[in-house]
Amino acid sequence: MQAKKRYFILLSAGSCLALLFYFGGLQFRASRSHSRREEHSGRNGLHHPSPDHFWPRFPDALRPFVPWDQLENEDSSVHVSPRQKRDANSSIYKGKKCRMESCFDFTLCKKNGFKVYVYPQQKGEKIAESYQNILAAIEGSRFYTSDPSQACLFVLSLDTLDRDQLSPQYVHNLRSKVQSLHLWNNGRNHLIFNLYSGTWPDYTEDVGFDIGQAMLAKASISTENFRPNFDVSIPLFSKDHPRTGGERGFLKFNTIPPLRKYMLVFKGKRYLTGIGSDTRNALYHVHNGEDVVLLTTCKHGKDWQKHKDSRCDRDNTEYEKYDYREMLHNATFCLVPRGRRLGSFRFLEALQIPSTIRSIHQDKILALRQQTQFLWEAYFSSVEKIVLTTLEIIQDRIFKHISRNSLIWNKHPGGLFVLPQYSSYLGDFPYYYANLGLKPPSKFTAVIHAVTPLVSQSQPVLKLLVAAAKSQYCAQIIVLWNCDKPLPAKHRWPATAVPVIVIEGESKVMSSRFLPYDNIITDAVLSLDEDTVLSTTEVDFAFTVWQSFPERIVGYPARSHFWDNSKERWGYTSKWTNDYSMVLTGAAIYHKYYHYLYSHYLPASLKNMVDQLANCEDILMNFLVSAVTKLPPIKVTQKKQYKETMMGQTSRASRWADPDHFAQRQSCMNTFASWFGYMPLIHSQMRLDPVLFKDQVSILRKKYRDIERL
Repeated sequence: MQAKKRYFILLSAGSCLALLFYFGGLQFRASRSHSRREEHSGRNGLHHPSPDHFWPRFPDALRPFVPWDQLENEDSSVHVSPRQKRDANSSIYKGKKCRMESCFDFTLCKKNGFKVYVYPQQKGEKIAESYQNILAAIEGSRFYTSDPSQACLFVLSLDTLDRDQLSPQYVHNLRSKVQSLHLWNNGRNHLIFNLYSGTWPDYTEDVGFDIGQAMLAKASISTENFRPNFDVSIPLFSKDHPRTGGERGFLKFNTIPPLRKYMLVFKGKRYLTGIGSDTRNALYHVHNGEDVVLLTTCKHGKDWQKHKDSRCDRDNTEYEKYDYREMLHNATFCLVPRGRRLGSFRFLEALQIPSTIRSIHQDKILALRQQTQFLWEAYFSSVEKIVLTTLEIIQDRIFKHISRNSLIWNKHPGGLFVLPQYSSYLGDFPYYYANLGLKPPSKFTAVIHAVTPLVSQSQPVLKLLVAAAKSQYCAQIIVLWNCDKPLPAKHRWPATAVPVIVIEGESKVMSSRFLPYDNIITDAVLSLDEDTVLSTTEVDFAFTVWQSFPERIVGYPARSHFWDNSKERWGYTSKWTNDYSMVLTGAAIYHKYYHYLYSHYLPASLKNMVDQLANCEDILMNFLVSAVTKLPPIKVTQKKQYKETMMGQTSRASRWADPDHFAQRQSCMNTFASWFGYMPLIHSQMRLDPVLFKDQVSILRKKYRDIERL
């Protein structure tokens, strides 16, 4: 009864405060509303100019730096208490006014784009493994530069992750160490990563040094201290969180209906005293021991028995009955109550959760569950993804004219794989045709990779060129001349109904076949090796299949990978088996965006390996596309003579005849898997054939009849 009275009083007081805020705080809310609208519209890629915009607007997409003290205070209409004024002088609040327009120098990013510099590690400085993983992720990314004069953003090598003074990972004298850095410049254009700040008993958000005008990528940051469109809120991750790759989500299949054994669960510590104690102490009011299981234990810390209350023994007994992982895997919803570092004065709202979650429709639950798997795999499953997501968010803030909208961030394949530098129009990417109501491309560009001299008019490359040119879907043919011999005279190439463009490779390396050439005018690319043997009918059929799967690689020659237990490494096989995981780009169709991703997303180390070996470029492209789509390629009608035919015609000139070729491809598999942090290739047992293929009907009734005659 006493508990009910206390909650009734709290509820009444809350209602009164809400009414006072509504009637007396209209002016305050109005002064803040447009900034919230601006934040929402910016996230959705929309920009609505406001006549009372607080920050100056510039015609240039990369706006110049304006010192924050020259700008009007955006909170000028808000009453500031004496305590807030005192807090403003502390290290926590010194840069509270900072926004991108006031504390970031955009001019550093104009010349060289978004490049990130990591300070050299100082001898004798201890760096926790988690922070080493963060720095490694930056240094292995396409954003990294070792030249500070080229940098747009700077990251400290001093470990700032754990700023709890009681932690063994705490770095002492950080204030003086940071101030002594000659590039510090009061933190301008700097990014500071932090997971833990403050210490017992108050757990404030003080990181122990003046961050100046630096941005924070911080876990457990309060809304009071978070600077919108300046700081980045990151998840709290453990020291065991994978550096790269990471496990996929636990959702292996969808269950209908999507309800599980428990509706709502939580299992964790209950704090008996200090900040955060009220939050989890109230959970027992909601716990029913059936479909809502909220378990807490006060059995932690050295002196917990000194502070134990009347519920401790009962709570501890109940706590031990349940397995945490079993609860997690069998729950529809998981409660995430704030603990020590983020106490909440609005926990009564969370007490309404049981009635709220029971009102959610099953379709919505299924959609939410699927979305959690996407978000986990796209942004949170590894330290690298968390870091790259942080950098991409900052890049979007700098280059607002090409920033990604909410559809890109919240729909597969996600913001890390959709690079806005390629295009600001979603229709130029292969993932959004259905969302935009667009039909897949109706034409393709054939790109033939030529590496041997043209000495005879009967060479396979000329036959291949003619066959591709006769396709009703062919818009043009590009011959990439990567041969050491000079370009053949124009009259040596056969006459065709479509344009034939011959490009001489500048570097003549293997990766050059996947450069995003401006000459490619179609979204679809038919990639061909010079010694490939394909008929026009095969080309037509493969393209019509690709139109149904424009985000994947579709083609003929298939290969597979496997795990070799004896050698504890990945293996590569060209044997004819019942499944495959790669379609070689010697005869395949894919979207030209993958040329851009191959050239700009993959690290130079992998492309250099391909170029030095003159091998494995097709394997690397398959790794990339499968990593993006989380899907296997698609093999079309079996063409068994592919390898045998081309080896017979080109003899020792073919790289397939090189005895080291196969061994190199084995090595490539493991190097690529190491960089990705996991094996992205996915096996498939599906092959697509034309309707009526091999059926016992008249050949005249079959659309792709020539395929059966091969």
